[in-house]
Amino acid sequence: MTHDIDGPVLPPEDGPVAVHRVRLDIAYDGTDFSGWAVQPTLRTVCGVLTDALSRIVRTPVALTVAGRTDAGVHASGQVAHVDLPVAEDAERLVRRLARLLPPDVRVRAVTPVPDEFDARFSALRRHYVYRLATAPYGAEPLRARDTVSWPHPIDLDAVNAASAWLLGEHDFAAFCKRRDGATTVRALERFSWARDDDGVVRAEVSADAFCHSMVRSLVGAMLDVGRGRRPVEWPGGLLARGLRANDVLVAPAHGLSLVRVDYPPGSELAARAGVTRNVRAPLESR
Repeated sequence: MTHDIDGPVLPPEDGPVAVHRVRLDIAYDGTDFSGWAVQPTLRTVCGVLTDALSRIVRTPVALTVAGRTDAGVHASGQVAHVDLPVAEDAERLVRRLARLLPPDVRVRAVTPVPDEFDARFSALRRHYVYRLATAPYGAEPLRARDTVSWPHPIDLDAVNAASAWLLGEHDFAAFCKRRDGATTVRALERFSWARDDDGVVRAEVSADAFCHSMVRSLVGAMLDVGRGRRPVEWPGGLLARGLRANDVLVAPAHGLSLVRVDYPPGSELAARAGVTRNVRAPLESR
């Protein structure tokens, strides 16, 4: 057997390798990352995490994530899973990652999970928050990296009324950047707006899943309603287009944070993953 003073015990090179699946709960400031997904020559969240984990277990590993965030988007509740070739004490692994990772990404918890757990396909819903400062001076300096300075008023009654029209399962193609083979049918479960005690306007958006740029496009459309440039009925009417709406503003990335991902009980993980893998067609084609 091979020993590492600060590492796990590794199996013989020619012996069987047991796989240990763990869930990672992750937070990051997306400002200086080029998104989640690994990209050659670019600094990404997945790339940094994969490098750190591979150094610890001394073999390449692959992460599966609940939601691939775009460049500049943050997370306080991102979830990923990884299959490790060695058993690691969860708390010890968190400490070892803290020593290796840069300060703008943290693995907050490591939890052993069954093989049926899939961070992407087992998820029930994802929750995002978008923050906007409408004060004359803009965002507070300590929150400027996750809060957009918005120099216009926001009519909260109007944006809440317009958002309500989008709830439910629809084809959100008008609000998505289309990807080959990817469905744009989504079930939007929450889209609400409120003003926090500090005056910051907060949009909370939850759905079973989101397609590329969907949250920022939804927020952007509502901002046009909130400043009186579009009627309340306009965003809901875009659903009938079935194609990307070029007249929809895509809100800046840095105001968006992934704050939570929900999963079913362990006994329902496999069933949930099977349901999610069934690609949904637009409603009218059923």
